Amino acid sequence: MMEFFKRHRGKLWIAQAVAFVLLGVFVASWFAGGAKVSTTSATSNSGEKQSKPSIWTCAMHPQIRRDGPGSCPVCGMDLVPVGESADGVRTVSISPAIKSLMNLQVSPVRRQYVTADVRMVGKVAYDETRLAHITAWVPGRLERMFVDFTGVEVKKGDHMVQIYSEALYTAQEELLAVTKRDRPLSTSRFIEPLDLAESAREKLRLLGLTAEQIQTIEERGTSSETVTIYSPVGGVVVSKNKQEGDRVQTGDRIYTVADLKVLWVQMDAYESDLAWLRYGQDVEFTTEAYPGELFRGRIAFIDPVLNEDTRTVKVRVNVPNDDGRLKPEMFVRAIVQSDIAAGGRVLNASLAGKWISPMHPEIIKDQPGDCDICGMPLVRAESLGYVTAEPTSAAKPLIVPVKAVLLTGTRAIVYVQIPDADKPTYEGREIVIGPRAGDFYLVKSGLEEGDLVVTNGNFKLDSALQISAKPSMMTPQGGGGGGHNHGGMEMPKADQGVTMDASPMNLVPAVRDAMQGIVEQYKTIQERVEAANLAEIREGYDQLNKAVEAVPADLIGPQMRPPWFEVVMLLRNDITEGREVNSMREADRVFALTRQHIDQMKAQFPLPMLHDEMQMPAMANMDAPPEVAEQLSGFVAPYLQLSQALAAEDLEAAKRAVEPLHQRLAGLLPIVSEAKAVEVWGKEKRDLSEIVARLQEANNLAALRSGFALLSEQMLSLERMFGLPTDETLYELHCPMAFAGRGASWLQSDDAVRNPYYGASMLRCADRVESLGSRVESK
Repeated sequence: MMEFFKRHRGKLWIAQAVAFVLLGVFVASWFAGGAKVSTTSATSNSGEKQSKPSIWTCAMHPQIRRDGPGSCPVCGMDLVPVGESADGVRTVSISPAIKSLMNLQVSPVRRQYVTADVRMVGKVAYDETRLAHITAWVPGRLERMFVDFTGVEVKKGDHMVQIYSEALYTAQEELLAVTKRDRPLSTSRFIEPLDLAESAREKLRLLGLTAEQIQTIEERGTSSETVTIYSPVGGVVVSKNKQEGDRVQTGDRIYTVADLKVLWVQMDAYESDLAWLRYGQDVEFTTEAYPGELFRGRIAFIDPVLNEDTRTVKVRVNVPNDDGRLKPEMFVRAIVQSDIAAGGRVLNASLAGKWISPMHPEIIKDQPGDCDICGMPLVRAESLGYVTAEPTSAAKPLIVPVKAVLLTGTRAIVYVQIPDADKPTYEGREIVIGPRAGDFYLVKSGLEEGDLVVTNGNFKLDSALQISAKPSMMTPQGGGGGGHNHGGMEMPKADQGVTMDASPMNLVPAVRDAMQGIVEQYKTIQERVEAANLAEIREGYDQLNKAVEAVPADLIGPQMRPPWFEVVMLLRNDITEGREVNSMREADRVFALTRQHIDQMKAQFPLPMLHDEMQMPAMANMDAPPEVAEQLSGFVAPYLQLSQALAAEDLEAAKRAVEPLHQRLAGLLPIVSEAKAVEVWGKEKRDLSEIVARLQEANNLAALRSGFALLSEQMLSLERMFGLPTDETLYELHCPMAFAGRGASWLQSDDAVRNPYYGASMLRCADRVESLGSRVESK
């Protein structure tokens, strides 16, 4: 044994790690005939002894079954006890001792405001609205530049540059000429005397002279060859673009002056954080120059365009800088603390009833009015995406700890502790989550306040379900680890036949009709998706929700309730997302899940009366016109080939058998007829196409078997309505154990049972074999 470990120690460390993770996990009773945990009670002087499991298995090789602890003969891992499978589709039960070993911890789902800390980095920049450019108003030569270098602070009205300009000199001469006392007046009878002096003054003003300069020229009576340009604002010269002696043209930039009393901080926010950012939010940030010191500002702009390379958005913050300590180009680290209300809205009670400027967030008033800076009308803070008060507890979001969530995309898996169970029992649930806010996710669907979710040990529970072939995070459709649910019975050998006393479980008419309503509403959504109408798609999911709620679950038998609750859970998640779709790409994604879940419902409740046509007795055994009979021919042979391939567990052969079905459907032409049978066949043909399309997408035996169950029900429906044109005698067989005890039927050309749902593990499992011609049950 020691030599074995030395040779394989490089490989076994992974197995040892997995063994540690899965230690104490109870595997469901689907392995080797679903052997249950048997307990023995012995009494002694100290009292009743703790019961012990009778079957032990390997977490990495579940086919290994032993009646006591030991090591796996394949990998050497310690064997773990087999646990009990609870009644639910996603439930697992463990003993209190194993719960302690697994260190399972739970936390309640609750409604409360949570804080999302949005962290950003960026740098200080100039306020673009406070930049002034000193430009040449006239063509000429820079005679003198009074500011020799950048960084000089100037005040409004300080002289900046002196320009020699021939054009300016000429304009001054014109003014002096028209202002002489002896200038002649116009004597035209048709034109009023023009004030040529005022026209000349306006020309000088356009060339950049002030009124005082123009008045000085007139009083002096002589022209000046130069003009002085003064700073229009106070600030710091941040750019010097020309040198003395340079020739300039009108509009050439000479200086740039920046007012540094207010600065911008340009920061990058990640795409995932945009849900928590709002105009007008307070921002705190630090700089490298002043470590530990907090500066504050307000969000004044969120860029509407995402940077596709960095997946970030620019966020601009207005920051006062009266003391001048902040310098442009400084690096900063910022944080925004957003209090989150229901629906992902940002809570800010301090803005309740306030009016804010849409351009300058520092302007906040108690009454409506105009912005003191730009004059724009103020807007209510609520219009900017804030929740400004706490009217009811419904404003608090439903939250779940991050540690409880196993992410699968927009949806997630959590494990909920079942209250009042005889032993620790946990149920997996698929939920729809919203954005993350700190240590919590917002819950859109799937949980209720007070539910106890597992925050430590959820991966171990998920592994238990996976090994038990139940739906889990890693195997959403189930069938992940091995075995099947055989209802606690001993698994038969491959060559044994099995007969069961159980009969197919029927649904009461009220339940059956309500389920049919779900299917009809699904078809309505399908039409709206094809029409690409988002508003109607969202409304269709609202109606689907009503159809799901209309099903009287209390009238469903106890054995059928777990799979029904599973379907309801999945459909409600579809409804939650479907109500919010805002693009066709998103609508297509959600509808694909809805189609899968409707198919699952049909597969788990495959009663003929589920089809609307089968609810009308007049539709049964109708005479098929020759055109319908001709189109029906050609489906039986590939169907039987598919059944045989599944029974033989031949994946490639099963895939090949699907292609003739597809080709046959693709080659069918519309039948021009008003006969009722033709209308019914057209509808059945569409359903058949959907099922074959699903089979084409299947890439494993489990998916093919699920689609085959739908195909079998469709073929049986066609046989009842029209009769299937074939020279072979067909038999209908039923397995009560398929699909977690729900049961499923199929067709064969003989009465020798070859179960396509289990293959070699239960090849002879069937509780009913009857000829479609005689309908006489085989004994």
